[in-house]
Amino acid sequence: MPSYSELAAALHDALNLTQPPVAVCLAQELPAGAELYAGSVPAGCRFWQEAGARTFATSAIHHERCAIGQHTHNLSMSPAAAADLGDALGVFASLTYVRAEDVAAIPVLSHKPQYVIYGPLAEAPLPPDVVLLFVRADQTLILSEASQQIEGGLPPAMGRPACAIVPQASNTGRSALSLGCCGARAYLDVLSPEVALYAIPGARLEAFTGRITALANANQILTRFHEIRRRDIEAGGAPSIKESLAAMQAAG
Repeated sequence: MPSYSELAAALHDALNLTQPPVAVCLAQELPAGAELYAGSVPAGCRFWQEAGARTFATSAIHHERCAIGQHTHNLSMSPAAAADLGDALGVFASLTYVRAEDVAAIPVLSHKPQYVIYGPLAEAPLPPDVVLLFVRADQTLILSEASQQIEGGLPPAMGRPACAIVPQASNTGRSALSLGCCGARAYLDVLSPEVALYAIPGARLEAFTGRITALANANQILTRFHEIRRRDIEAGGAPSIKESLAAMQAAG
């Protein structure tokens, strides 16, 4: 199996990523040499941004500013955090943003981790449970094609909360797309309006990377083919497929 550094480089090159792939590792014990996060963040999703530059470990207390994230990651909750969760759901219900009947549909991790380790995939200290990619629509096109070929279907396009993409991919072992949520978009600078999140289950990372590399190359070639075909048809021509292929090959 290629190293995580090699897989990260392959994903970066194939998709032309602007942010490094982020490894999310769900663990019961702290890996040797892992440093606990120092500081405070408004929500656990902010760790995804911080993880682009360094590796660190978090426990339930590091996620305590966002009870929704603690809930989706099935982390132990203090009485204060449990009260925050109830208050947040109450506000969401009053806005009909998350109705009472919607709560059960929000993915929650099927197991209870003691630690969540974040960092660049290239230096993952453990086999990642989930790998997160910050992607544009054109990059998502290639990822969705890979999902269709590997998993026999397209991933769900999820909305709020953005953090639910981690339990969705971890629990099902299948890829997922998240369009984010207003909270994540407020807390993460890298989650700009044109960017979404794609989750690859760690167990299928090598297979996905191989398919993504091949599909990105195919998309590049086919895009050039379509550009040449458009040019010739708009100029009044009526080229066959073979003629368009020959024109592409002649263009180099």
